[in-house]
Amino acid sequence: MAIVIPRALSALKSKMTDIRQDLHRHPELGFDEQRTAKIVASELRSYGLEVYEKIGVTGVVGILKSGDSNRAIGLRADMDALPIQETSPHDYPSQNNGVMHACGHDGHTAMLLGAACYLSNNLNFEGTVVFIFQPSEENGLGAKAMLKDDLFTKFPIDEIYGMHNLPGAPRNSFSTREGTICSSESLFEINIQARGGHSAMPQKGVDAILVGSEIVQALQHIVARKLDPSSGCVVSVTEFTTDGRRNVLPGNALLKGDVRARTPEDRTQIKSLMQRILDGIAHSHEVEIHFSFQTEFIETINSPEQTAASITVAKGLSDQVDGNRSPMSFSEDFALFSQAKPGCFILIGNGTEGLNGKPLHASDYDFNDEILTTGASYWASLVSERLPKQDIIKC
Repeated sequence: MAIVIPRALSALKSKMTDIRQDLHRHPELGFDEQRTAKIVASELRSYGLEVYEKIGVTGVVGILKSGDSNRAIGLRADMDALPIQETSPHDYPSQNNGVMHACGHDGHTAMLLGAACYLSNNLNFEGTVVFIFQPSEENGLGAKAMLKDDLFTKFPIDEIYGMHNLPGAPRNSFSTREGTICSSESLFEINIQARGGHSAMPQKGVDAILVGSEIVQALQHIVARKLDPSSGCVVSVTEFTTDGRRNVLPGNALLKGDVRARTPEDRTQIKSLMQRILDGIAHSHEVEIHFSFQTEFIETINSPEQTAASITVAKGLSDQVDGNRSPMSFSEDFALFSQAKPGCFILIGNGTEGLNGKPLHASDYDFNDEILTTGASYWASLVSERLPKQDIIKC
């Protein structure tokens, strides 16, 4: 059974709200979270934790120990904002022009700080909790930077957990699943080198727009005809630029796009199918096509034991828990952490109305402060569940 956190944690709601709204007023982009990191480090020190800064450029790690157990778990929150101009009408808008917390990382940070504060005063666990405040999640670079700084060597853990708010889901609900929870994201570029010419005499050259258009159409056949349509894979061309003019057929074209996949096997197959399509079109039109495919985020995969524990804890806090939700199409930098250690990534409902129901990355989205207590309670309950105190029997 999950351990329900005492009501005392609700007293931290005002503190968490103040922190969250302050961070919202002062958002910072990936690897530029200087002010945010200082606030996080200062708060953790005030709770009596060991604090380590500049792990992965601007990352912060807090350590809280209780008892003699060698077991340790990691809890991760992200800190960075997005290059978006805020249009939300609330009374704590971003003061940094063109930068906004449009994904709720301000709330994630506040919830984990709230849990650290509570646990530091209620050592109802035995072991070590490693609080990980990660930079640059949106760019898919922060986890890699922290791992490069030997995060798990300096701060050994047995397992790791992450949480993200989900607009459109009922407030304080939870959802997760064993296996793939978030898709991978791979970015591709296709550079077409054809032979331009006069728009009135297209037969004299090779029109790069025509070649590019054929490629766009062919790529859409991958998911529909080569992969199971229910696989959750997506292939999207998002940019198409050429060097053509009003009466000049382009000789060069550049296509850029995005691929989402839920398994490494599908991701690899998509890349192979794309290359085969491009080779065929290049041969048929006698042009050169250069192709690059770079995976920015791998699939986020939840481990069985850790997922079961997360669901148990969530059910102790909410009567709306979906333990077998569909995988999400968005990607998460947490994937690198859960690849290195067994873990679970869970979603908490942000609400369905007003700004709280707006999509992630929307300019009028806002994190719901009414879920701060539930989120912090989840973290504290999870610690008690995974690092239980051992009763000592004296003869």
